[in-house]
Amino acid sequence: MSSALASPVQYHLPVGAQQLPLNPLLGKTLTLRHTGLIFCVHCGNKTNKSFNQGYCYPCFIKLAQCDMCIMKPETCHYAAGTCREPSWGEEFCFQPHIVYLANSSGIKVGITRRSQIPTRWIDQGAVQAIPVFEVASRHLSGLIEVALAQHVSDKTSWQQMLKNNTVELDLPAIRDELLGKCHAELAAIAERFAEQPPTLLSDAEALNLNYPVLEYPTKVKSFNLDKAPTVTGTLLGIKGQYLIFDNGVINIRKYAGYEIEAVA
Repeated sequence: MSSALASPVQYHLPVGAQQLPLNPLLGKTLTLRHTGLIFCVHCGNKTNKSFNQGYCYPCFIKLAQCDMCIMKPETCHYAAGTCREPSWGEEFCFQPHIVYLANSSGIKVGITRRSQIPTRWIDQGAVQAIPVFEVASRHLSGLIEVALAQHVSDKTSWQQMLKNNTVELDLPAIRDELLGKCHAELAAIAERFAEQPPTLLSDAEALNLNYPVLEYPTKVKSFNLDKAPTVTGTLLGIKGQYLIFDNGVINIRKYAGYEIEAVA
């Protein structure tokens, strides 16, 4: 599901070669049906089961993009010569990354490639976000994230995010307080990476995000296409990578590679 920054955020659902605009469907009936077919998002081969949100098993075990270090970049093992795909790692991991604070289900710290802002924040359903550091590699961003995560969460509660149980936060003030608490750890990281030290984005401003939602759920029931291949209901909203229906929610990203028919 693709998104574009606007107020509210604009969403499109890929259906075959077409992009179905979702915002105009708010308040209307939408049906999604899984045909039973799953195709690997990398190689395109048919697979009976999806691994790591869309990969076949052979790709899952051989691709660097499916390695644990993508989720835990502080464990990067490129320097040890054991990267699954060194050339891919050089292209993906050795590019500018941003360490940020976001308010999705409360304050959290996260990282993303610079080119993925604000898409990453939208995908997480953040209502506020602010960049804190720019660094030269994914590994370095992960080390800073670990330091900051001693004091704030590095995860989003998707249930609370969908219920919109958030309050507006003073992100610059939280950033400054956090930097003070982590001064020693951050100084050690800067010394270790003295040739390409982190850049503190002290003048960065917070971004507020508004989502196309008519009504937030008070209870969150998640649909599972593997158990019930058809989802139908009134579309009440879109937030993060979730469609919010009057009778449940569905995480579209979870079903990457699934062949789905949409009827609006």
